[in-house]
Amino acid sequence: MPKMNTYSKRQFDPLKMTTEDVNIIDIAHALSLLCRGGGHLKQFYSVGQHCINCANEAKARNYSNRIILAALLHDASEAYISDIIRPVKVHLINYIEIESNIMNVIFKKFHLDDLSDEEIKQWKEIDDVMLQIELKYLMPDNEKLLLPQVYSIPDLEVHECKKIEESYLTFANKLKETIK
Repeated sequence: MPKMNTYSKRQFDPLKMTTEDVNIIDIAHALSLLCRGGGHLKQFYSVGQHCINCANEAKARNYSNRIILAALLHDASEAYISDIIRPVKVHLINYIEIESNIMNVIFKKFHLDDLSDEEIKQWKEIDDVMLQIELKYLMPDNEKLLLPQVYSIPDLEVHECKKIEESYLTFANKLKETIK
């Protein structure tokens, strides 16, 4: 199989990823350039910005740094295999398996491969909460949707991709230092 090329000039087969292939610079860069919702939003809003909002929500809920980092990294596989919208993803069994394998490698790289079921539930709930907020404010004709309870104020403003990349990297690097 051909190898993929990453922003940091790595080359590897994403179907045979190892922890040595994972680079936070590649993740931050790629996620800052990927638009949520397959691009069907009122404005550009990146997967990276979504992940930052999820991590900020985990922090506002006083979750551990492990959960905050997991929330920041929860879509990191998309840096290597792109994003597919949920209504389609559930039908692509092979994609889900590939995504899961890549996420396992990423979580192992960042010492999150031993998250408990409760910890996984916490970051997944935050992901769902952010999705509801994004649907209400960023999708056309969804203004009447009810909002779930949030403990942070999600940033839905348009930002330059480079700013999101830098914010993501700063957040990740601070958290990485606390988890070994």
